[in-house]
Amino acid sequence: MKWQGRRRSSNVQDARGRRVTSGGSGIGSIVNLVLRIFGIKGIAVLAVVGLIGWQMGIIDPAALMGGQQVRTVDHQASPEEEQLFQFVTVVLADTEDTWTAEFTRLGRQYAEPELVVYRGQHQTACGMGDARMGPFYCPADQKVYIDLGFYNDLENQFDAPGDFAQAYVIAHEVGHHIQTLLGVSAKVSARRGQPDYNEYSVRLELQADYLAGVWAYHNQRYLDRGDIEEAMRAANQIGDDAIQSRTQGRVTPHAFTHGTSEQRMRWFLRGFENGRLEDGDTFVGPYENL
Repeated sequence: MKWQGRRRSSNVQDARGRRVTSGGSGIGSIVNLVLRIFGIKGIAVLAVVGLIGWQMGIIDPAALMGGQQVRTVDHQASPEEEQLFQFVTVVLADTEDTWTAEFTRLGRQYAEPELVVYRGQHQTACGMGDARMGPFYCPADQKVYIDLGFYNDLENQFDAPGDFAQAYVIAHEVGHHIQTLLGVSAKVSARRGQPDYNEYSVRLELQADYLAGVWAYHNQRYLDRGDIEEAMRAANQIGDDAIQSRTQGRVTPHAFTHGTSEQRMRWFLRGFENGRLEDGDTFVGPYENL
């Protein structure tokens, strides 16, 4: 993929220097201590300091309430990691250009998501994000989260190397942002707890794969030979059936949440061949025909 020297998105938050540690006493213990020593006036001062700290981004109230602490460390990225960081900022910029144009074509305005690059754990509006979850999108704050260490897993654990495979991962998560803007995600979330929720989850994920393919269609001028094959290999390796077979030695279709390898490859390729946002409705037709 031709990405070096190109525009980088400004909607990227570098949180690699933030660390979440557990075992803190929580806000209740702090309040009790201040109350014993300074009385009611001390609580008032604590509230003012807390408000100022929150506004300045120094204090994370969610972490305090959960008995967790956020501290800032001096993160020294390796040259390889720093190159990956620059790479994802270019990929995000590509998605911004693609979806701004597509939304404009349909008479809508595209609200750009933020990409948060973190290490280990990070507090989100959807709960505590963990690197072991892989990249994910949080509809509550409309942000994509990624620990760049995932790309090592993508290459070594999933046997899906290549920069375009890495770009596909970002484009898929941005696809979930598109679904949030269009109201699709909310409709699926409303079915949580219903017997057919997993089927709707699969439909949602396959549509995100389609949208990643649409993004690839509009960025063909930046592709190198073999890039689409890299994305298809990644889609193949992270299908539910492939992951279940690899991790538990058997396939259980009723537990699928993302779709089979064949489905994920097919919907990505359909988006790449079609290039139109509105033609990727995975919610019509029988589930077994996806």
